[in-house]
Amino acid sequence: MIQIKNLTKRYEDKIVLNNVTVEIPDGSIVGLVGINGVGKSTMLRLMAGIYEPDSGDIFFDGKSIFQDESVKRELYYVPDEPYFNFRDTPDKLIRENQFWLDKPCHYINFIQYLNKFNISTSKHLFTFSKGMKRQTSLAFGLSAEPKYLFLDETFDGLDPLARLTLKRELIKLAEEKNTTVIISSHSLRELADICDSYGIINKKNVLSYGDLDNLMYKYHKYTIAFDYIYKEKDFDFPIVKYSKDGSIISLVTTLDYEEIKERLSRYNPIDLTEQPLDFEEEFMLEVIDQGVER
Repeated sequence: MIQIKNLTKRYEDKIVLNNVTVEIPDGSIVGLVGINGVGKSTMLRLMAGIYEPDSGDIFFDGKSIFQDESVKRELYYVPDEPYFNFRDTPDKLIRENQFWLDKPCHYINFIQYLNKFNISTSKHLFTFSKGMKRQTSLAFGLSAEPKYLFLDETFDGLDPLARLTLKRELIKLAEEKNTTVIISSHSLRELADICDSYGIINKKNVLSYGDLDNLMYKYHKYTIAFDYIYKEKDFDFPIVKYSKDGSIISLVTTLDYEEIKERLSRYNPIDLTEQPLDFEEEFMLEVIDQGVER
């Protein structure tokens, strides 16, 4: 389990994360989302022990990453920009990274992952595209079979086949090794395929964290027709998102169909229809509902 307690991080006089507290159970695949500059990458680097907080702590199975160096052997961080000597080859890199890849099976894993990504072990990294460099970095993280794997904007630069391969391998790692995976990404549709939990960062904190299934059933979208033109303020129930076109209203609320039908009965609607919501809409509605600054 990861326990983040009262975590605060500043850059000079700017507070990026302020008093963050959250717990993440083992074996979770968590999608970490938020607009640019809200602290997603900072959060991952703190969890990886690359940055130190100004206050607070992060515990992995009760051990502080800032006080117990052995914790770092149980995790692997794949940054947005891989830290490689680009004159090296993948085969040479694995011999230089024995801190995490210290078992014969890790080397075998690495070669197998490179093959899955169709990456040569002998070509120099400076000849690689952005996607190939990222896949090489991901092969390191996957082959180490860490207990905790942190991925920063991991889908950027990957072609569709590489994305599919990565999703399958992350799910396999979580299921077979009970690895906790935390993914920072702008691609909400990609997260929908593999994540079981989500966290929204903004206002210098984790505004919302929870089970993805619960989020998927939290909001309901309706189209309502009236023979009278109502305004948003006329309704006495919580509304997350609202728009209207004449007497036709489209709104999102946390009320299910039976609840809103009862609430609307005194307004005598001509028609009430529930509309489908996809995963990306659910996330954006949670962002709106939590009052995320833009």
